[in-house]
Amino acid sequence: MTTTNLNIRTDKEIKDQAERIFSELGLNMTTAINIFLRTTIRENGIPFALKLDTPNSLTIRAIEEGRKIAYDDTVKGYSNIDDLKKALEV
Repeated sequence: MTTTNLNIRTDKEIKDQAERIFSELGLNMTTAINIFLRTTIRENGIPFALKLDTPNSLTIRAIEEGRKIAYDDTVKGYSNIDDLKKALEV
C-alpha cells in the first residue's frame, strides 16, 4: 500500500478538542481520519458518529440524587408497583 500525505487546514481549537476526544477513545489524529475515510468509502457517505457519551448537567444531578437516595436508609423503598402506586395515591 502506497501512502500519501493529506494536508488540511482547521481551526486550532477544533483540532485540539478533536485530539482530546480521539485520545480518550485510544486513537491519534491519523488513525481517526483513516477510520473516517475508509468508512466513508465503505458506506458511500458520511457513515457514523464516534462520540463519548457525556451526560448533561441535569442528568448528572439526577444521577447524584439517585445515588444519595439509594444509600439513604431513611428513604422509603417499595418492592412492588401496587405499594408504590398506593404511596403516590395513583
